[in-house]
Amino acid sequence: MTENEQDSKKTDQGINVVDLLLSKNKNETLDSETMILETQKRVWGALKKGYQYSGLIDESEEFLRKNVFAKLDMVVLYVDLVGSTTMTLEMPAEKIAIIVSSFSQEMAAVIRQHHGYVLKFVGDAVIGYFVGEGMLVADNAVNCAKSMISVIQKGINPILNQYDYPDLMVKIGLDLGQNIVVRYGADAEKSHVDLMGPAMNIAAKIQHMAKPNQILIGSDVYQRLHPNSQKNFSKIIWKKDEWKYHSRTTGEIYNVYEYKG
Repeated sequence: MTENEQDSKKTDQGINVVDLLLSKNKNETLDSETMILETQKRVWGALKKGYQYSGLIDESEEFLRKNVFAKLDMVVLYVDLVGSTTMTLEMPAEKIAIIVSSFSQEMAAVIRQHHGYVLKFVGDAVIGYFVGEGMLVADNAVNCAKSMISVIQKGINPILNQYDYPDLMVKIGLDLGQNIVVRYGADAEKSHVDLMGPAMNIAAKIQHMAKPNQILIGSDVYQRLHPNSQKNFSKIIWKKDEWKYHSRTTGEIYNVYEYKG
């Protein structure tokens, strides 16, 4: 197949995705299938035409500014792109920029779809948080993590494969706890706002321990999951000194659980 024929095939496939999306009722609930199709449309546009994402409404910053110095119970989610360093050595910089940007925006879209807030983009990682107490917020955050894997595997990767780009994989870590909203400066409107607390730190460390396309959650998240959801997780047995972080309440080694599906 010639290069022109390949481009034509890719274009036709991309247009089919767009047509499917346009034929859907814009007002219907965004189900899993629609979310994946919309992802394919945006990623295809980014790769083929340099499509620029419209950007996020900064709901997180608005929320944080309203709650400066408040201590909030929340689930923190870290999702990190695997293998980006290798890609930077093998692909043109402009293509890497498009892929990482598309990945970050798509993960942000999944967070918002699950009623979470996007705290920030850090390199090739995205940090989100879900505010609330009890069972609902934990299950919601875990469902978000599961949707991220699905969107990558069924939405992003099939489009990347059309351009002979490698599949994307991620590592996801979640933890639950109380974090404080901090403001770095006296200006209530312009000073930088952020979150600080143990859940932020432990979620990052949990994510670091995850394997590609693995979801790990801290014990505090697991304990608040619905019993039916708990059945999908198993406790990780660490090797000696592989995991050394202790529970904030018991002082014992803090348990981490793996999603088994």
